Amino acid sequence: MRTLQEPPIDDEFRFLAGDAARVSRTAPLPEVRRVDAPVSQGRRISGLWFEPDRAPEPVLLHGAGLNAHGFDPTLLALGRPALALDLPGHGRSDWREDADYRPDLLAPDVALALDALAPGSTALVGHSLGGLTAILTASARADRTRALVLVDITPGVVPARDAGSVAEFITGQRSYADHEEIIDRAIAFGIGSSRESLARGIALNTRRRPDGRWEWTHHLAHLDGLPAGGPDPADAAAGAAVGTESPLAPLWRPLEALHNAGLPVALIRADAGMVDARLADEWRDRLPGSPVRTIAGPHNLHEAAPRELASVLGELIGSV
Repeated sequence: MRTLQEPPIDDEFRFLAGDAARVSRTAPLPEVRRVDAPVSQGRRISGLWFEPDRAPEPVLLHGAGLNAHGFDPTLLALGRPALALDLPGHGRSDWREDADYRPDLLAPDVALALDALAPGSTALVGHSLGGLTAILTASARADRTRALVLVDITPGVVPARDAGSVAEFITGQRSYADHEEIIDRAIAFGIGSSRESLARGIALNTRRRPDGRWEWTHHLAHLDGLPAGGPDPADAAAGAAVGTESPLAPLWRPLEALHNAGLPVALIRADAGMVDARLADEWRDRLPGSPVRTIAGPHNLHEAAPRELASVLGELIGSV
């Protein structure tokens, strides 16, 4: 269960006006409501519903170590009703007692949250660990999924090679003197480049400890080791050699089955992210005709290039 102190509820939307200005949104700010739903083992999943009087068009799942607020600028630029969920162990969703955050364990909880919050047809958009979780969620809810978009992740990613720096960033340091130290470290690890956007994300994802230092609020940062099975919580010993098959490779099967059944599936890759040209070619070979779009930026495109990501998402979701 979640044990960390949460930030004040009335303070979590303080960045929305600045986010809107950053993406040049001219329309009034939409209503954004904090919602939650019961899932397994008495836990709850929390999320942010943009325009809660309308059914969400996309449902978005973030990567490991992040939270639903990371999508705020992208969704303000997109301008559609949407639901961004905090994955279990992240944001304001409850922690798993077993501390196991593999996609195959996250997807059933996400599916239950969708049953409660978005029971109609919707598009699923998943970044990194959220993308792998979205594959399995779409497979379990194929009758209600109208499109699946993965952002800078494929089942071909080898965690220790392609995502090792992200895992090291999450677990390599437990506390920080201030937010500036976290920003400097994130830039050094290639997590982002804009100090302003990083500062915003860090403010929504950290808390001050009793000793005055800062730490992450998500569960992964409090574990001695991260579980294998995702691109972010990677097993540092798995598949380090070039040419080694990804431990995520079994996820190609449900993804290919969805594609072969006619579900529109698409990939958005960052040119400086985890999905290189080799992985993009593998995607095209396995999923013929499935769109691959490339956006300039690092792995966390929703933070570095929210307007560009919203534009491509609008195209992909609007075409189905």
